[in-house]
Amino acid sequence: MAGSLDALLARLARTSDRGGDALRRLRRRLATGGGAVLLGLAALAFARGGDAAQAAFARIVAAAPYAALLLTPVIFALVVLVTDRWVPAARGSGIPQVIAAARDPQREAGGPLVSLRTGVAKVGLTLAMLLGGASVGREGPTVQLSAAIMVAVSRLLRVPVGAGVLIAGGAAGVAAAFNTPLAGVAFAIEELASAYEQKVAVLVMAAVMIAGFVSLGIAGDYVYFGAMGQTLSVRTVLLVTPVAAVAGGLSGGLFSRIVLDVAVAAHPVVRRVKATPVLFAAGCGLVVALLGLASGGVTWGTGYAATRQLVGGHGQPLWFGPAKFAAALATTLSGAPGGVFAPSLAVGAGVGNLLTVLFPADPPGAIVVLGMIAYFVGVVRAPLTAVIIISETTASRGLIIPLFATALIADAVSAWVCPTRLYHGLAKPFIAAADECARA
Repeated sequence: MAGSLDALLARLARTSDRGGDALRRLRRRLATGGGAVLLGLAALAFARGGDAAQAAFARIVAAAPYAALLLTPVIFALVVLVTDRWVPAARGSGIPQVIAAARDPQREAGGPLVSLRTGVAKVGLTLAMLLGGASVGREGPTVQLSAAIMVAVSRLLRVPVGAGVLIAGGAAGVAAAFNTPLAGVAFAIEELASAYEQKVAVLVMAAVMIAGFVSLGIAGDYVYFGAMGQTLSVRTVLLVTPVAAVAGGLSGGLFSRIVLDVAVAAHPVVRRVKATPVLFAAGCGLVVALLGLASGGVTWGTGYAATRQLVGGHGQPLWFGPAKFAAALATTLSGAPGGVFAPSLAVGAGVGNLLTVLFPADPPGAIVVLGMIAYFVGVVRAPLTAVIIISETTASRGLIIPLFATALIADAVSAWVCPTRLYHGLAKPFIAAADECARA
C-alpha cells in the first residue's frame, strides 16, 4: 500500500514538473513574441518622430537661417544637462549600455541601463537633438529602448532575464530600425554577444523575425537607401577595394580613437573641458550649427537624404564627407544621447564620393557604397554586420564580394589606428559604475 502511494506521488510530481516546464516555455515565448511586437512598433514610432523633428528643424532654419546659431547650442546644452542630472544611463549611443548590462543581466535587469525610464528618456532626448539639427542616428537609441522593452515584458511575465533577452532585444532593434532582419542577427553575433549559445540564437532569431514582420507590415517592403544595381568589373574591384578600405578604415578609426580618448579624458586639457559638460555641449552645438550653415544644411540631422542621393549616383559636393565627419564628431563628443550608425553611413558615402574623382569612368553609386562600408567598419569594427546592412539597405547584392573584401581590409586598418572597439570601449565606464554600485 505504501509503495503504491509513493509511486502515485512520484507520478504526480513528474506531471507537475512537466506542467511547470510547459508554463515556463509558454511565458518565455509570449515574452519574446510580445516584446518583439512592441519594440517593432516603438521603432517605427521613433522613426516617424525623428523624421518629424528633422522636418520641423528644416522649417525653422528655412524661415530664419541664423536661428540655428542659437537653437542648436541651446538644445545641445539642455539635453546634456537633463541627461547628466536625471538619466545619465541615457547618454551616448545606447549600444554600450546594452553590452554592459549583458555582463550581469540578472543584476542589471532592475538597474538604469536597460530600464523603460531610461529607454523612453533616450528616445525623447534623441528627438530633441534632431530638432536641433544634431548629427545623430536613431539606431543606437533603438537598441537600448528595444532591450529595455524586452526586459520589461520578461519581468512582467516572470521570465528570467538572461543575456539572451538583452541580445535579442538589441538585435531586433537594429532589424526594426533599418528594416534589415539579417543585419540584426549579425549585429547580435558581432557586437552584443560575448558568448553565443544555441538557445540565445533561437531567441534572437525569433525576436528579429517578429520585429521585422511588424516593420514590414506597417512600413512596407522598402530599401532604406534605395536600390543600387550598379556593379564593377574585376579590374576596377582590384583597384578600388584597397583604396576605399584604407581611406575608410583610417578615417573611421580616427573617429573612434578621438571619441575614446575624449571619453577617457587622459589629457589635462580634455579633463578641464569636460569639467563643464553643459558648456562643452553648447560649444559642440555651435560647431554643428556653423557647419550646417556653411554647408547649406546638408550636415544637419542623420544624413539620410544626402546618403540616398549619393547611393543613387547623384553627387554631393566633395566637402560633404569631411564636413559630415566634423558634425558627427562634434555631436558624439557632446555626450548627448544619439547613435552613430546613420551619421557613419553618411560620412562613408561622403568618403566614397571623394573616391569617385579617382575613378571617374566607374559607376559612382558603386564607389559610394564601398566608401560607406569602409568607413562604417572603421568606426564600429563589425564587418559582417556592415556587409549585411549595406547590402540590405542598398540592394547592392552584385557587390557582395567587393563589400566583404573592403570590410575585412578596413577592419584591419581601423584596428591599427584604434585597437579598442568603439562600443566596447564606451561600455567600460558603465561596467565600472555598475560594479561600484554592486560593491556599495
